[in-house]
Amino acid sequence: MEETKSFEELLNETSLKPRRFSAGERIDTIIVNITADFIFIDLGAKSEGYIDKKELLDDNGDLTVREGDPITAYFLSSRHGEKLFTTKLLTSKSVNDFMYDAYKNQIPLEATVEKEIKGGFSVKINQNVSGFCPYSQMDTKKTDDAAAYVGKKFEFIVAEYSENGRNIILSRRPLLQKIEQEKKAALKNSLQQGMTVSGVVTSVQKFGAFVDLGGIQALLPVSEMGWGRVEDPKVLYAPGDKIEAVIINLDWEANRITLSAKATLPNPWDGFVRKYSEGSLLKGKVSNLTNFGAFVVLEDGVEGLLHISKIARGKKIKHAGDVMKAGEDIEVKIEKIDRENKKISLDLAGSDKETSVATDEDDFRGYIGKSPKTMGTLGDMFKKKK
Repeated sequence: MEETKSFEELLNETSLKPRRFSAGERIDTIIVNITADFIFIDLGAKSEGYIDKKELLDDNGDLTVREGDPITAYFLSSRHGEKLFTTKLLTSKSVNDFMYDAYKNQIPLEATVEKEIKGGFSVKINQNVSGFCPYSQMDTKKTDDAAAYVGKKFEFIVAEYSENGRNIILSRRPLLQKIEQEKKAALKNSLQQGMTVSGVVTSVQKFGAFVDLGGIQALLPVSEMGWGRVEDPKVLYAPGDKIEAVIINLDWEANRITLSAKATLPNPWDGFVRKYSEGSLLKGKVSNLTNFGAFVVLEDGVEGLLHISKIARGKKIKHAGDVMKAGEDIEVKIEKIDRENKKISLDLAGSDKETSVATDEDDFRGYIGKSPKTMGTLGDMFKKKK
């Protein structure tokens, strides 16, 4: 059986250089030694930091941790080469000093949202101290449901500390923005245009769905949800749905990522053109009416255009809706298949004659009828008389 190495042996094996910490920097580590006044923590480079032991005493004065316990601490300062850390735990004995250090060095602290008040939330830091967090500082997104935050613990930074602690303004926003920036930086190195990604739908709108890709938002437009026409995105997706999609646009400067779900599906066009050819008769459903014709769904994801000249049948019409209705079932004939541009031109089934749209001049001539034969010129009359 392999002998377990002591912590001291593990420290001696490492050749890492001592780390430099910035004020407020967080470290997840373990407790290596406890003395009468200080708790020493491992900094991972043959060096240790220390924490005031008073921070980890309970109300009865008993120590709440042991050597070997994991702990989260925040760097305060370096004094004579020794690195002083603090935890986010507050005790009534050191609250004022802690709050000032937290404000000065922007050290995160854990607090509970107590209730909603005018302009924001009352946040309980400990038994004797509360702060105020404005709505705009509770999250990076709009806080529509304030009740969802009440009663929960979050990490805050002290944005303002004055009047000896009587005025404490708290904020979550910088912490959340930092997390988002770190996630974005990590994703920048891994995401590429054209790759397939997995995500979770966060909200669905008329124009598309927002998808969380693990800390960054992307948009799945309604036009990219499927090969067919999507009338209501909420029929296909709901918040919490897990999806796979292809990145079709990646713009880090504008912070925009566009996805396509239909790119993960077989293109129905390929199967359609193998099945049908020019001259084929089939049934379709009118999907959209315009002033130049009607779009007809032939199969899911495949549409053809029935030009207005084919609908008019020699009559004067200004819009396809003058003759047809959306949702109407009709029989059509494939007149032309443009494989390069993936377009299909249609005609009405049973039509063998060319048709055209009547013009204003045609209507006028039809209205006055045919002109009677003329008598000719005056010279013609003299010739006829001779």
